[in-house]
Amino acid sequence: MNEDLDDPRLTAVGLFAEAYTGLMNRLAAQIEEHRLSQVEFEVLMRLARSPGHRLRMTDLAGQTTLSTSGVTRVVDRMERSGLVRREACPSDRRSSYAVITDTGMQRLSDVLPGHLELVQRWYVGLLPETKLTELLDALRTIRDAVNPCATAGSAESALPA
Repeated sequence: MNEDLDDPRLTAVGLFAEAYTGLMNRLAAQIEEHRLSQVEFEVLMRLARSPGHRLRMTDLAGQTTLSTSGVTRVVDRMERSGLVRREACPSDRRSSYAVITDTGMQRLSDVLPGHLELVQRWYVGLLPETKLTELLDALRTIRDAVNPCATAGSAESALPA
């Protein structure tokens, strides 16, 4: 038998994937009750938490699991639903911003209480505060290494290193 099958690195990746998948499955049904997909919820969250409640479309793609064309399709769909709007970038005619609308903010406000309850029950509430802080620090280290664009255009990317 190949000794690599017992490598703890495989266990680390497997546990991470299992935890993520399980958590997302727990959260998905509640998000969908509010007529949102998981990716639409993620887009609304990222826009609501960004300076001016907006992000350049390329930055939004960098912060999500979507390609640039995927972000365009999602924003198109969300724009038709009145959740976001596009604004031209005044300094670069080739770029545009996705901006959360009042309707999008209201939908997000409707989703968040139940979402936070589930996040508490199935994620942060399972760990003592010190372990949660360590986990968040570790996740940021990994995220920054594997996805350096993850905070592009956000308040976090504007913080000094």
